[in-house]
Amino acid sequence: MDEEMKSRVVKVARKSDRILVVELIFEEKVLNVISAYVLQVGCDEIYKEVFWREMDEVMQGVPGNMDVVIGGDMNGHVGNEWKGNERVHGGYGFSENNEAGERILDFAVSYDLAVVSTYFRKREEHYIIYKSGNNRSQIDYLMWKSESVKRVKNCKVILGESVTTQHRLMVMEFWCTEIRIYKN
Repeated sequence: MDEEMKSRVVKVARKSDRILVVELIFEEKVLNVISAYVLQVGCDEIYKEVFWREMDEVMQGVPGNMDVVIGGDMNGHVGNEWKGNERVHGGYGFSENNEAGERILDFAVSYDLAVVSTYFRKREEHYIIYKSGNNRSQIDYLMWKSESVKRVKNCKVILGESVTTQHRLMVMEFWCTEIRIYKN
């Protein structure tokens, strides 16, 4: 976080090893930024259930007048079609959805969160967040309340930028006193 953003932090809460909530204040508006890391596909389902229950608790603890942005390695594919999820899926993306992606979409519907990474038409390469050998996928997402998605200017993967050797940097830009949220 840059220095200006650090000065806006009013609260940091660690829900678990996989969920962190940072509360920022901008003028009279409060923004909750949630960093989430879902267990990988091969992991035991019981631990995934615990993760999603904890995410439910976090979301239920955010007052309705506060904004929420979730950035995370969600380890699922929401696909490139909205298939009945028009309120939360923009119709763009990479590949087809899978069971873990359906869970992400169900969560988004439950809390009226737009999967912002699916709202912008891009070249295929700008959706690919994870690359390892011949494997390429879109498993990291940025989500924001559906009512706020109209304030998003852009969301994409930055080619050539990465925090780890396999995950690329994703950027969402939106109108609100020049806030930029970065997720890797």
